[in-house]
Amino acid sequence: MSQDAKPASLAEAYQKLQAKGDEKLAGALSRTQRRARTVSRLAAVQALYQMEMTAAGVESVIREFSEHRFDRDMEGESLAQADEVFFSELVRGAVAEQAEVDRAIVSRLGEGWKLERLDATARAILRAGAWELIHRTDVPLEVAIDEYVEIAKAFFEGAEPGFINGALDGIARDAHRS
Repeated sequence: MSQDAKPASLAEAYQKLQAKGDEKLAGALSRTQRRARTVSRLAAVQALYQMEMTAAGVESVIREFSEHRFDRDMEGESLAQADEVFFSELVRGAVAEQAEVDRAIVSRLGEGWKLERLDATARAILRAGAWELIHRTDVPLEVAIDEYVEIAKAFFEGAEPGFINGALDGIARDAHRS
């Protein structure tokens, strides 16, 4: 994984995700609700990344997103409305269950790889995705995996999206074995 991958802006990443369309996400949620979940997942990745880079606390970051980022223009672009409850659950859950989530991720790394070796953005994507796959049984696995792979594609052009896809697929299988 490239250590020097620069994360795209939140607005750029959202534009890339929306360009992919909603066709894969049909189901029980309306189009507006699906878009709100997409924004929430993307924002959760951004929040986890921000927390790692700045050592900010979970509640202060959630409050910042709620008060200053959601429902506002981002870099001149207006984002769709977020599902703020879903966003808060993702961020709080990934932080509260980080030891469990990190174990799930590490179990999917290659021989000799350590979590710390991954790019910080990739770690944030994997942590949000792994937490959702393990703890949000109401979300179809393929929807969650697809969303996080699309987020990875918005930030990375190399092998990272494929790696994230394989890791999340394995985490989903491990978490949902009967």
